[in-house]
Amino acid sequence: MAKALEAQMNRLFVEVKLFNLYETPLPFYSPDEIFNRHEGVRELQRLLMEADGVILTTPEYHGGMSGVLKNALDHLGQMHFSGKPVLSVSSAGGAVGVSSLQQMQATIRNLHGINSPEWISIGGSQRAIYESEAAEGTIVLDYRAKEALSIFMELVKKISNQVKAEIS
Repeated sequence: MAKALEAQMNRLFVEVKLFNLYETPLPFYSPDEIFNRHEGVRELQRLLMEADGVILTTPEYHGGMSGVLKNALDHLGQMHFSGKPVLSVSSAGGAVGVSSLQQMQATIRNLHGINSPEWISIGGSQRAIYESEAAEGTIVLDYRAKEALSIFMELVKKISNQVKAEIS
């Protein structure tokens, strides 16, 4: 799903930087340790500081977001999300992944991010379609996902323009 969102945004000439937690694993977070020397943590923090908006994607495991995503979010703070729109996306083995989306949105609220009013959840047969299209390199967002992405991008644009106006 992340690749499909990236492709759709690229078609709209929106700059996207994908941070893949599988390709760049982060150390287990502990409040007793400082991780500013870990290259992956530094890169993730830098990308979040530069971002106008954030899309978080996760598989839903046992009714929650992945531990890998939660660990990454624990490495970040309010300064990385404050005032930034965030779109939450989940993929579930069942029909929908609402529990993980609710957890993600609660975490984003605690980090002072702005949750997009829409979210994307794929599951069941819809998930199978995305997986087969991804394998073929022909992945295309469905109407609901395009609509949620459009609303998110409009929110990013409005907030970004508001911040620029306040700075001027």
